[in-house]
Amino acid sequence: MRKLPLILIFLLTVSTAWAQMDKPKSVKLTASKSKAEKGEIVELTLTVVPMDHFHVYGLQTTCPPDVGQPLAEITFSGQNFTLVGKPYGVGHQMQTDDLAAFDKIDCKVAVFPGNGVFKQKIRIDGPVKNLKCNFYGQMCDDSRCVRINEDVNLATGIEIAETPEEAVPSDTATLLPNDIDTSMGAVIPKKATKEHSYKSKSKDDIGKCEQLTYTGNLGAGKNDTDNKNLWAVFLLALTSGLIALLTPCVFPMIPMTVSFFIKNNDRQKAIRDGLVFAFAIIAIYVIIGTLFASLFGAGFANFMATHWAPNVFFFIIFVVFAASFFGAFEIVLPSSWVNAMDKRADRGGFAGPIFMAATIALVSFSCTGPIVGTVLVESAKGGLITPIVAMFGFSLAFALPFGLLVIFPSYLQNLPKSGGWLNSVKVVLGFIELAFALKFLSTADQTYHWHILDREVFLALWIIIFTLLGIYLLGKIKFSHDSDLPFLTVPRLFLAIITLSFVAYLVPGMWGAPLKALAGYLPPMGTQDFDVRRIANEAAGIEELTCAEPKYEDQLHLPHGLKGYFDYEQALACAKEQNKPLFIDFTGHGCVNCRRMEEKVWSDPAVLKILKNDYVVVSLYVDDKVIQLDEKEHFIAKSSGKKITKLGDKNTEIQTCYFNSNSQPMYVLMNSEETLLQNPGSAETFKYDPLKFVEFLKNGIKEFNTVPVIK
Repeated sequence: MRKLPLILIFLLTVSTAWAQMDKPKSVKLTASKSKAEKGEIVELTLTVVPMDHFHVYGLQTTCPPDVGQPLAEITFSGQNFTLVGKPYGVGHQMQTDDLAAFDKIDCKVAVFPGNGVFKQKIRIDGPVKNLKCNFYGQMCDDSRCVRINEDVNLATGIEIAETPEEAVPSDTATLLPNDIDTSMGAVIPKKATKEHSYKSKSKDDIGKCEQLTYTGNLGAGKNDTDNKNLWAVFLLALTSGLIALLTPCVFPMIPMTVSFFIKNNDRQKAIRDGLVFAFAIIAIYVIIGTLFASLFGAGFANFMATHWAPNVFFFIIFVVFAASFFGAFEIVLPSSWVNAMDKRADRGGFAGPIFMAATIALVSFSCTGPIVGTVLVESAKGGLITPIVAMFGFSLAFALPFGLLVIFPSYLQNLPKSGGWLNSVKVVLGFIELAFALKFLSTADQTYHWHILDREVFLALWIIIFTLLGIYLLGKIKFSHDSDLPFLTVPRLFLAIITLSFVAYLVPGMWGAPLKALAGYLPPMGTQDFDVRRIANEAAGIEELTCAEPKYEDQLHLPHGLKGYFDYEQALACAKEQNKPLFIDFTGHGCVNCRRMEEKVWSDPAVLKILKNDYVVVSLYVDDKVIQLDEKEHFIAKSSGKKITKLGDKNTEIQTCYFNSNSQPMYVLMNSEETLLQNPGSAETFKYDPLKFVEFLKNGIKEFNTVPVIK
């Protein structure tokens, strides 16, 4: 029994020894530059990587001094530098302190959910030597805490750089639009010292600019938008393929084709030929999608989305498609092509079903052509792979009934009989094609500021189109190929009710109702002359900007009565003047998701309040083709070497060069020193959820109040 205390003492000693051996995985000190000019500001980054499942405490707290919160302490020593401000954490979260909660004190401490990242700015006074940092802090998991007391040296010193005779001084080189060829009469930028500047400051250098990144643990992060967009394209194409089956050029051919395969009572051969036929249909349309993608390439997506020529062309094409569906004429391929394929369809083996598939595709073109064209045009906006995915989805739905009915021929008798309802399907599709056509014209109208299809005009046309569709479904309008309608069927009545209800939903939009269900498809609210909400905001006396008058506000607008800017440098200057963070909205006139975010998220009262009161807002339109920059603002793009003379091209260059992205919307939070406050976010990041967007904005404000700004 006497041995028991000795064993306990031994175990306690061993456990204490092991606890003392616990330490962070690494503590690293880096500098933003290894060479700097005398007097330049350099940023040091201290990264503390804790043990697995542990978190590091930061520097900030709202607790009173007597609570004993576990804060970190950071000290620096060395030669030839001066500390600028105090060290600060990047990416921490303010969490309720456990000790304070036990004492029922409402206060919080800074905690890093991942690595502890701390920043310290220094001014270079000479060659920096023996730069050392001591980190004294604590890391904890759910059961215990470990004290950290680590000294870490800067791996290399910071040398004094000699400024070349032709180089632009480093303290005048900052973001893209200002780092330019001064021989073109451009304005030398204001002083801004930060690590995210060009790799070379020579005015003749047109190398790649560096990407701005956020090093904290908070923020929006990356998403899987591309994969989800492909699924959306696939489902749209699949639905279109099913609709194509219901057209009068296709539906009657289903029983005829299946009967051809099963006529010899050889079930095994019938199944083989039917499957070969179905796979041949899929292959034909996928080849069409592949050729379309190969001919136009990924760059076609941006061209089609922004330039007036393809948008006006597609507007005309869709109107022609609609006229064809209404019965004005039929779009058919040359009869020689059809006859040639029909002769080859009688061959045996695998060749017969393959040529029959080609014949079906050609014969049904008058009905499927407009639908296939619509799917291809919509899918081309997604780049290189989407037309292929779209054609696979369309052909899968198109081929499926042929293959299934060959395998299960007894279901043929359950198919509805052909009749006048098939032509009604075409006419309904004609109205829908006409509505789609207006979207293309609207995109060109917004991008080039024609003002012929503003929001209220667009809505008026849609109201008329869908009202006529509702009247047609009720049998009050008859086209040339329509059969007599002795009575109204129940499905047709329900479709008429749905259509006319949609019209009723559209009508309040003429007076400024947001119509959130159509966010993205309608022109922006700023194009509407009569907006009740805007008039109410103006009557309520919304605060105006206290900085300079925004440039381009006669041609560009912010939604929901927000006041802000459309020029990056002007907004940055205002952010510095008002000591507010900057909210950058990379957007476009033809950006569907941008409009959805504005109508579904920006319109939320909590979001609007934060944007109005706590941020300087700037919308950078990347697809504007009209607004010209002042000649003194022209510059040579670092990423492409091209001379930039238009506002849209300048904004595109900012986004691609510094954020490695060319998709919109994209939302960026930064301070007036051009330090990112959060990871940039997109529509997919926030899932159109105002609460997630509010959290994003509040985290940006929290970090803005943490990161010191050099004055």
